[in-house]
Amino acid sequence: MATTFDFAQALLDWYDLHGRTDLPWQQSPTPYHVWLSEIMLQQTQVSTVIDYYQGFIRHFPDIETLAAAEQDEVLAQWSGLGYYARARNLHKTARIVVDEFNGNMPASLQDLMALPGIGRSTAGAILTLAYHQRFPILDGNVKRVLARFFAVDGWPGIKQVENRLWQYAEQLLPEHRIANYIQAQMDLGATLCTRNKPDCPHCPMQTHCQAYLLEQPEAYPGKKPKKTLPTRQTQWLVMQNHLGEVLLEQRPQQGIWGGLWSFPEVKEEQDADEYCQQRWQLQIHSRTALSPLQHVFTHFRLEIHPTLLHCSVNGVADKDDGNWYRIEDTFKLGLPAPVKSFLKSLT
Repeated sequence: MATTFDFAQALLDWYDLHGRTDLPWQQSPTPYHVWLSEIMLQQTQVSTVIDYYQGFIRHFPDIETLAAAEQDEVLAQWSGLGYYARARNLHKTARIVVDEFNGNMPASLQDLMALPGIGRSTAGAILTLAYHQRFPILDGNVKRVLARFFAVDGWPGIKQVENRLWQYAEQLLPEHRIANYIQAQMDLGATLCTRNKPDCPHCPMQTHCQAYLLEQPEAYPGKKPKKTLPTRQTQWLVMQNHLGEVLLEQRPQQGIWGGLWSFPEVKEEQDADEYCQQRWQLQIHSRTALSPLQHVFTHFRLEIHPTLLHCSVNGVADKDDGNWYRIEDTFKLGLPAPVKSFLKSLT
């Protein structure tokens, strides 16, 4: 088995030749930029994140601008990236940092982990990449690299398995070039030690990687136990007035698509006319059932049945949680991906 120094040095030597240095958040790795990129990269591919990151930075160039923004502005920039609790927590944390830390991201593990949406790995990334402190990280790429190198059995979502990987991550930390080393771990997992078809012949760890020596690198890390996703159904009421405006309402802060704007929903057995009259004081003139949509969440599959309703505008003067919008203006709001796509189809 390789020593700690051998692992780190081999990885750094490889990074100097093949590491990624052109990602937008690497160009000025301030604590704000590192934090934002790490939150966006959670459960999201780099190729997807790049455009979102650049757009977000254009709108919110620093943490003070982000803290001063309304939640709707933040969610609008996040729209389509998914896992919207990340955006809400990002906004909450920005306000805490401005109010309690004078706009400076904390430089201690304990203070960072006390902030909304920042766990041990994200805190470690901020401390290493921005502050050059010596901490391990354990994102998905690093879990895969370590699970293969040490042939760690089991799915990393199991606490016992995760704890073993944290121990290895700490043991392997070098004394110098910590930021390069942490970036190198992520790069190795993203470019060579990939989930499927890892490029073992070009990997600097090949001669010491236990999974490779066992000739079964894809057996590690262990897979998450498969579950059959349950299907839920809902009906979107796509209400449109004579001006072509659509009615959107803001969803509750907690739950699916929290704080985002969407079409009013009813269960299929509910009477749409009665709902529209009681909730929005609207009279339905015509209805058209549209083709159903599907959207897959982590824990369930949502089957959506949109119904286009033409209404008279004698209600919804200006409710706090709902109003009429011109379709072109809806894209300034925080919208779930399927709502955004559906609105584009209406245009």
